[in-house]
Amino acid sequence: MNKPSDRLYAIAEGQQGYFTAAQAVTCGYPTANHGRQCRHGVWQRERRGIYRLARYPASPDGPYVLWSLWSRSRAGEPQGVYSHQTALSLYDLSDLMPGRLHLTVPPGFRRNTPIPPALVLHKARFTPAEIEQRQGYRVVRPLRTIADLLHTGAVERTHLSAALRQALERGLIPHTEFRKHPAHRELQALLAGRAA
Repeated sequence: MNKPSDRLYAIAEGQQGYFTAAQAVTCGYPTANHGRQCRHGVWQRERRGIYRLARYPASPDGPYVLWSLWSRSRAGEPQGVYSHQTALSLYDLSDLMPGRLHLTVPPGFRRNTPIPPALVLHKARFTPAEIEQRQGYRVVRPLRTIADLLHTGAVERTHLSAALRQALERGLIPHTEFRKHPAHRELQALLAGRAA
């Protein structure tokens, strides 16, 4: 795997065909070469500093990878984790279709440009156990997602109750984890259909 194209493909494959300009540089593509790759139809420019291999098969999860890469730090590490209504949808725990993607970033997250209209940004920190890694992006696990939505009141309790019930039945939330959660009493009340 000595050729730049092979090295770049290996990175893009783990990110559903997407990659950053910095990743391309580390693979051996100088910045001055990026425009030519796009003109020749080898790459597609998706956003400033983010590209996609033109011939890589499209995936329905592509937008999640794109915005995850958009949230990267100066060191190139994605900061965003899909959360709230978007996380419910990714776990197929809700038939609500949010018009924008909910992405949680660390409290110190900053951007010099306006937040894209496709996103709703939240700020919080998660433990590693609260996050699931998927191909090219991360998503908040159902227990933390439902607890956060219960706290914000952004989704009706009946929807959250159904999502919690489904998550428990499908084993997405282990019962031991559910019982130990700091908001267990409120979540138990949600499950029972009463106020905490």
